[in-house]
Amino acid sequence: MTQSSWAYLSNYSIYSSMAVFTLAFFAHAYETAWALRAPQVDEPTPLTGSLLVKTLDYKRTERAGRIATAFMILGFLLLFAGVIFRGISSDRVPWGNMYEFSITGALAFSGAYLFALRKYDLRWLGLLVSILVLLTLGTAVALLYRPSAPLVPALKSTWLVIHVSAAIISGGVFLLSNTIAAAYLYLDAMEQKGERKNWAKRLPSLDELDQLSYRLVAFVFPLWTFAVIAGAIWAEYAWGRYWGWDPKEVWAFITWVAYAAYLHARVTVGWRGRRAAWLCIFAGSTFLFNYVYVNMWGSGLHTYSGL
Repeated sequence: MTQSSWAYLSNYSIYSSMAVFTLAFFAHAYETAWALRAPQVDEPTPLTGSLLVKTLDYKRTERAGRIATAFMILGFLLLFAGVIFRGISSDRVPWGNMYEFSITGALAFSGAYLFALRKYDLRWLGLLVSILVLLTLGTAVALLYRPSAPLVPALKSTWLVIHVSAAIISGGVFLLSNTIAAAYLYLDAMEQKGERKNWAKRLPSLDELDQLSYRLVAFVFPLWTFAVIAGAIWAEYAWGRYWGWDPKEVWAFITWVAYAAYLHARVTVGWRGRRAAWLCIFAGSTFLFNYVYVNMWGSGLHTYSGL
């Protein structure tokens, strides 16, 4: 096959993954919406007589939930194929511009969710994960797409594989942790007003969400540390200095400091709950700022967005 054929195959695989992730979104939406069981008679009261209430019964939508998870796995596999085919079409690793960063980032995010799903009951998060993956892929296809092309000279290094792969995996896990932290804040606000809405009663307790968000950050933080160090080593190899106050270098370090502060606050100060969730989201926002703003509109030696 020619390189252009591999490029077309990559595009078709990514379009197919978007279609499958859309089906996963609708299946998860059905699972959540139709878990409400028909009204049943509750204990009568003097004023209202028999009170009709709706209860949750997720056994009614168990099949839809399993189908949704199957769609998430299939979408991940198709996206994985799209990333691989993109690399084959350009005869290099597919991390040379923002389009390739985005599709690989969506792959890492969905992969982190599926990996965590094996140990934790996170199927409730599938609805939000599928939305975020679709937004990332839609933006990549509609706004960021660039044809396959050779790497710029500074990127032709083994360190591209080492540094960028570590950064992308870290980013996917960070985003999953931030999504869980955001869910914590939403449910916390809901409970502050009285109680959870019916559809949210299946979600884990606030303490479980708090612990899971922390464990994900603690698990991947050493990898992010390695990514920052590997980037410095690559900078010395490519430009003759370990640190040059380039915007991307600065923001990568800011992200490291923010997540280090989050872990420090959890372990030594004992931060839990709302304060920890806000700090986790703040740390994640520095990563997204570096990924979006610095890549697209920043200046410096790391401007490889291709835009």
